[in-house]
Amino acid sequence: MIVDRIILLFLSFKQYTGNLYSKEQASAIKQAFWKTFGQYMSLNLSADGMKINWINYKTGIKHLAFRMDADNNTACIMIEISHPDTGIQELMFDQFKELKPVLDGFVEEEWQWQPKTTDNHGKTTSRIINCIQGVHIFKQDDWPQLISFFKPRLLALDEFWSVAQYHFDMFK
Repeated sequence: MIVDRIILLFLSFKQYTGNLYSKEQASAIKQAFWKTFGQYMSLNLSADGMKINWINYKTGIKHLAFRMDADNNTACIMIEISHPDTGIQELMFDQFKELKPVLDGFVEEEWQWQPKTTDNHGKTTSRIINCIQGVHIFKQDDWPQLISFFKPRLLALDEFWSVAQYHFDMFK
């Protein structure tokens, strides 16, 4: 009886997640997606006309990053401020608040502003983030939808950063 319940629970979980993968398999699938996305994006120059590594976007400001993440149900793109000095982190976030109309003009949608949140490693960060639900990085059929979500937003962040980066020179 208990074994039957465990099997039923396992099958229900497998149906919910689509598949069960080992850590190595999950890592390989994620790497394949990001490599595919990087190759797709490599056709695009930055707003300044430069060749750029879109997956590891360099803002030029330590502790300030543009990040993308996807898992078994969600995809997110964000501006993340992870400065260990919370006062400087707040100042950087305040600088983004001052530039919100400019950012909004480039992304053309409302993003969530999170002045204090915790990242996957337990560190306090500040984020400006946009997510979609119902997409699964482990389903290759969802990859076009993931790419269609990430690409225009990453390009918009790059355009924004092309004009806004000078407002952050004090944090270099």
